[in-house]
Amino acid sequence: MTKPTDPVPSFSRRRFLLGTTGVVGAGVLSAVLDACGSSSGSAASSGTAASSGTAAPASGSSLATLETKAKAEGQLNVIALPPNWSNYGTIISTFEKKYGIKVNSAAPDDSSAQELAAIKALKGQSRGPDAVDVAPSLAAVGVQEKLFTPYKVSTWDTIPSNMKDPAGYWTGDYYGVISFGVNTKVVKNPPQDWSELSKPEYKGMVSINGDPRSAGDAFAAVYAAALANGGSLDDIEPGIEFFTKLKKDGTWTSTNCLPANIERGTTPIAIEWDYLNIGYNKQFDGSPKLDTTIPATGRFGNYYCQAISAYAPTPEAARLWEEFLYSDEGQLLYLAGFAHPARFEDLASKGLIPASLEANLPPASEYKGVVFPDEAQTTKAAATLAAKWGPAMG
Repeated sequence: MTKPTDPVPSFSRRRFLLGTTGVVGAGVLSAVLDACGSSSGSAASSGTAASSGTAAPASGSSLATLETKAKAEGQLNVIALPPNWSNYGTIISTFEKKYGIKVNSAAPDDSSAQELAAIKALKGQSRGPDAVDVAPSLAAVGVQEKLFTPYKVSTWDTIPSNMKDPAGYWTGDYYGVISFGVNTKVVKNPPQDWSELSKPEYKGMVSINGDPRSAGDAFAAVYAAALANGGSLDDIEPGIEFFTKLKKDGTWTSTNCLPANIERGTTPIAIEWDYLNIGYNKQFDGSPKLDTTIPATGRFGNYYCQAISAYAPTPEAARLWEEFLYSDEGQLLYLAGFAHPARFEDLASKGLIPASLEANLPPASEYKGVVFPDEAQTTKAAATLAAKWGPAMG
């Protein structure tokens, strides 16, 4: 089981994520459950644990009772949820208006590891996090270290089995895939695949968001490049070699592809999660236009996990928060932020996805063949990056 101190990227909220169960089918994530779905641990049950949890889905009158109890608590503490990330700003404000519960949103740019550290550091305090949203490897750590309490939302049965812990200690909420975001004002012929990125016309244009040894979507970019260049989920080294070649060819730039850099054309080819690039295009409002393409090869994805702290100061509000996030309304709010919600297939089967939202996503055909790493593969890849990225890239 991965420890926060192991050589795994710290996965800042600005930089990690996700997969594509809803588009390519639930089966592609089967390996993840084996690695991250262990429920052998149990939530802490000492006198300091404020939340005992439940493994039974809430429904009917129990949901009404939950709402009453949550409103009596009056507030909810969340952490590491930037307003412009997966539409969390709107999600939080909608929850507040719907239930009259104040949401205290702390440290929006914290990493998954920092979220777990906050649970431990602030247990027993009123400002401790009630719920967290962490990368799969850190969700596994949270279970092992007994930091979570189990809870199954009322829509539990509609969430793919390989996106949830069987005992309810964590549940995948949304996911995405590595993409090319291209500022078409600067780049007249957007690349469609990894092999094109070394073209002289892209000199100094190709960027990832930070150091892949500590930034999650940069880590994923290298992983995806490996898949496209003879590597595998068990071998990320070809990805390092690929970016070394881009640097040698002169198309690589070490400047982070932050939205401001993409917009001004400093990093006009941004390799990031699809939902980020799609969101930036909306943010830019056509000036410039940002094209988002899932590369033809090396299709790599991952997702985030919701979990309730075993020491939640307001545990009923935390459970109501989870109910809201996994409701039709909450899941569609994720989609409005261009992240694929966990219940995408269920929503689609019921005809609940507005055409206007679906039209914002790349064609479903671009998501075929997306693969997802398990925890062991992630740990191995991170160790390889830790040892070889610095010497290779300088």
